[in-house]
Amino acid sequence: MFASPTSAATVTNALPPLAADEFEDIVLLGVPFWGWQIALAAVGVLALVLLARSIWNPTQKSLRIWALGNIAVNAGIAVTGATVRVTSSGLGCSEWPQCTPDSFVPIDTGHAAFNAAIEFGNRTLTFLVLAVGVITLIAVARMIPRRRDLFVMAAIIPFGVMGQAVVGGITVWSNLHPAAVATHFLLSMVMVFITVALYVRLQEPEGKPQLAVGPMLHAVSIGLVVVGFLLLIAGTVVTGTGPHGGDAAAPRWNLDLPAITQVHSALAWLTLVGSVLAAVIAFRGGASRIVRASSAALLVIVLLQGVLGYTQYALELPEALVVLHVLGSALTWIAIARLYFATTRLVPGGDKPGGETGAELTPAADRGGERSSAEPAAESAESGPAETSPGR
Repeated sequence: MFASPTSAATVTNALPPLAADEFEDIVLLGVPFWGWQIALAAVGVLALVLLARSIWNPTQKSLRIWALGNIAVNAGIAVTGATVRVTSSGLGCSEWPQCTPDSFVPIDTGHAAFNAAIEFGNRTLTFLVLAVGVITLIAVARMIPRRRDLFVMAAIIPFGVMGQAVVGGITVWSNLHPAAVATHFLLSMVMVFITVALYVRLQEPEGKPQLAVGPMLHAVSIGLVVVGFLLLIAGTVVTGTGPHGGDAAAPRWNLDLPAITQVHSALAWLTLVGSVLAAVIAFRGGASRIVRASSAALLVIVLLQGVLGYTQYALELPEALVVLHVLGSALTWIAIARLYFATTRLVPGGDKPGGETGAELTPAADRGGERSSAEPAAESAESGPAETSPGR
């Protein structure tokens, strides 16, 4: 529901363009602002390392927290990337991996220091995202018994983050070509999907996926994944044609903006219809609590995203609402992924999923968030996906 005005020329920017000499020196307590950004990123990474001490002997609770953290940081950096774009800071650092041809930090960038600080700050966040991914990979590798399926997903995350950094560099080298910008965002959404998968499957025992709902709801969830990703693609095309290119010199797609917007809007309405259908089937069909909650959350998020989309259309794309809309897009995608993974469960051996039969599986004794490798971890159909906890 990312709505755009019929002409980019009608857009009124909330932030006036900054001349290259404005904010030339941003200094706090005698330290350049970029120095504070590096220090903050270093402190953040150090804090993660200290918090990760328990990961060497992971518990179910700690693993869930780190998996949830991966969802947050991978979605969050997509939102901060939108902030870079709407503030025209995309070329605040004109090179990659360096900021300028002569420096890794923003010195004499040829852009306003404000823009350089925004772009450089977004780059430093990559280290935090990577740190969360690496910590999670170590924790999953330390699980007892080890789970190959979880390890593969956890391994994809840090490598995906590094790949995202390379795509970011290509985006800079192409002077923010909309195709590169779109790829950068869409890869972030692919990473978000994988992190949601890891978060859900960490709570289930090792086994084969089986339906936890009726085939109709599962089919709807698959359709929502397909339509939802097409919606994201259409949003990037609208963005690549619209006014917020990240820099005044950034190339734009010479496409019919009203027509593209209508396609995007149609996909958004289709997503809403799918969300309504999923919620109706889940509540009327007696699905498990986690499935009902996931379908309801998706419906609410899509409705709010639609209201936000039409509001920014009416107000001619104010920067703050554009950033909020990107946040809404990420939340919608997370909700779609959560519903999709809630419709199946990993079931050991020939067991039937509790959500399909209504039978409750016996939970293991609580040991401060841990279970032995011999104990299956599960929940009743009412409480949601079965859980599996790593031992030491």
